[in-house]
Order: sequence, then C-alpha cells, then structure tokens
Amino acid sequence: MSKTPLSDLLNQKAELEKQIAEMQRQERTDAIAQVRTLMTQYGLSLADLAAKATGPKISGPRAGGKVAAKYRNPATGDTWSGRGLKPKWLQAALDSGRSLADFAI
Repeated sequence: MSKTPLSDLLNQKAELEKQIAEMQRQERTDAIAQVRTLMTQYGLSLADLAAKATGPKISGPRAGGKVAAKYRNPATGDTWSGRGLKPKWLQAALDSGRSLADFAI
C-alpha cells in the first residue's frame, strides 16, 4: 500500500516540528552560555540582575496611589483631589460663576 500525499505531508510536518524544537533548545542553551559569560566578565550576580530589574528605590507615596480630596460638592458629597481633569459637577459649577474656593475642604 502506497502512502498518500497527506500522510507524506504529515510526516514532513512532524519532522519539521522536531527540528524546530531542537533548534529552540540549542538557541536557548547558547543564550544561557552567553549570559553566563557576560556575568562573569562584568562580575555580576543574580542579585545584581534582580536589583536592576526592579528599578531605583522610591521613598514616599507610590505613583498612582490615593490622594486626599481637596474639593467636595456639598450637594452630593462627591470629591476631587485636584489632580487630573476636573469632574463635570465642578466644571459646571465653575461655569455658572462659582469659584474653586467655594468647594475647598
């Protein structure tokens, strides 16, 4: 019984997948060796890599943290920290002639 063109293609695919997996393993091994060489050359340790990856230490409040409210809408209790865009309720009040100081906490 002769092989069909489909079975030939499936066999070729399996062989290519094996070759791809082997090539990926080899490239990974080479990359690890290169990294080890560079670490030895520059006297680096894993701790050095981890320290650099996290960035500089920042003291004080973190970016994106909560900020205390500076302005409050007496009618609804809505607040605004004074950062970012003005909320619609505050912008509408300012447009109607009220001042920002009227809403200060």
